[in-house]
Amino acid sequence: MANDQPTESPDSQPEKPPWYSEGLRFECTACGDCCSGPPGFVWVEQKEIAALAEHLGMAVDEFEGRYVRQVGPDKSLIEYPDGDCIFLDRESRKCSVYAARPTQCRTWPFWDSNLATRKDWKWACEVCPGSGRGQLYSFEEIEIRRKSRPF
Repeated sequence: MANDQPTESPDSQPEKPPWYSEGLRFECTACGDCCSGPPGFVWVEQKEIAALAEHLGMAVDEFEGRYVRQVGPDKSLIEYPDGDCIFLDRESRKCSVYAARPTQCRTWPFWDSNLATRKDWKWACEVCPGSGRGQLYSFEEIEIRRKSRPF
């Protein structure tokens, strides 16, 4: 009788679950820290540009001309000269487009760079007062956010 069960070679090991398989805590404190700091990139795709334009009551072309820069083949939101996001309200330190914010912003802190090791997550917790606190996100919820980033 044939055995339909997959066989493992003597050298194969079961895949070890990621270190965060029991979940991680995060609760946005709306401090604005992730929207400020040294210059960088907030990558946006065309559908996000359209959503942001609609949120602001602007035509897509007008929005792109005012708030988007081309970086090679990709697009990023522009920033203030100090690196702060163009949509970070300077007085309240709140996101002025929070409801329509790009995927990059929606998925913080569940980025590959923060999840690679426990040490990387510890760094995220040191720079973000909401990381490591608040709501417990399951492994599945983390993976949905991590994998939704187009970059």
